[in-house]
Amino acid sequence: MRLIMRAALTAFLLAVPASATFAQSNNWVGAWAFVAAPLPPGVNPAALAPANVGPSTAAPILPMGASPVPPVTNAAPSPPRLENPGRIAILENYVPLNNVTVRQLVRVSAAGQQIRLRFSNENGTDMMAVGAVRVGLAGPDGNILAGSDRPVTFDGRGGGVMIPASAPLYSDPVTLAVKPLDKLLISIHVSGDVPRGGRSLTMYVTETKGDHTADARLPQVRLTRVSTYVTQVEVNADTPTRAIIVIGDSITEGTGSTNNAFRGWPDRLAERLAAAKKSWAVVNAGISGNRLLRYGTGPNALARLDRDVFSVPGAKALIVLEGINDIGRGFTPNGNREPLTADSLIAAHKQIIARARALGIKVYGGLLTPYGGAGYSSPEGEAVRQALNTWIQTSGAYDGFIDFATPTADKANPLTFAAGFNDGDKLHPNDAGYQAMADAIDLEMVTK
Repeated sequence: MRLIMRAALTAFLLAVPASATFAQSNNWVGAWAFVAAPLPPGVNPAALAPANVGPSTAAPILPMGASPVPPVTNAAPSPPRLENPGRIAILENYVPLNNVTVRQLVRVSAAGQQIRLRFSNENGTDMMAVGAVRVGLAGPDGNILAGSDRPVTFDGRGGGVMIPASAPLYSDPVTLAVKPLDKLLISIHVSGDVPRGGRSLTMYVTETKGDHTADARLPQVRLTRVSTYVTQVEVNADTPTRAIIVIGDSITEGTGSTNNAFRGWPDRLAERLAAAKKSWAVVNAGISGNRLLRYGTGPNALARLDRDVFSVPGAKALIVLEGINDIGRGFTPNGNREPLTADSLIAAHKQIIARARALGIKVYGGLLTPYGGAGYSSPEGEAVRQALNTWIQTSGAYDGFIDFATPTADKANPLTFAAGFNDGDKLHPNDAGYQAMADAIDLEMVTK
């Protein structure tokens, strides 16, 4: 009898298609993120409703990475201002959306045969309607690559789902083969009003009404900043893959880099890992304006560790680059100060280390980059920056440290950014500066 049962089981397994066998695997790993930033208690998103904007000029969709470098501000959490690249209209304001199609561009950092999407209504005080959703590989011309378009379902159903207030919503797994550094276009039919939330991305939006999610090329498209829909992409990896999560502020998010071109330091780190054929993904949990100790843009880093770091599938390493906004706001020469000490920042870093290690996650500290000459710089703040960097480098509290400060500093004046690595605000790197930061990371250290 046992032989008969064993033979039957073997025959069954041989008859099962490879795709069905793979669907039962569970190698999910975080492969991209643009985390939500819930609003402070008592703030109604309706109060942040976008202003009316004038009509824009329709134009062909912009090739990937062809949009310009957005000028940046010292530490403002507001969306970066974009210049018109000449080929497509870019609206600087948030716009209300209703019965249009939005196309969100992401780039994954892991290889697999399935993906799933995490949608967010975490800033909403009411349910949010989502119409049809599709996803496909992005071609070099900015359109959906032929043969890669897939419908996205939720509990086996197509569009027309409602996301509960203050909550995320995961899609079903989507069978779509991806490899590290593949770009995806996620097309979403916005079937109901969506108020402005706490964070936005520059996305492609149709001026033509209706559901165009299945169109390879969007009609009458404009490029504008709208509230974020998808905040994470996960990949069911072909081989065991681990994730490096990076948490920080605008310097981690990538403010100052070329818009929609994936040139921040976490993106460049993902490129280095892919080139070295390391089975490690990178998930960017940076939020512009974020802080360690107080609400900046979104909750402080300690308050969002569980959601933005520890809940990411495959998280095995964490890089922390956080504190410059605390220092800047604490000693700003303009406006109200919120004083702090180096010891208070060190205590916060120790908490991050302890909580990560309790979950078996290695933790690496990043030295804060120079900020001399930035709008909120001061001698008192500089002293705290140096004290914190010295502790990160010498205390041995972290599993290792990454010197982001030295490669980006002006050799003649290390308290300021090197001119070629900064576009003028004295705070945020440009594309070259972010590349220098990524190059400073010891791959063997962070993947051991």
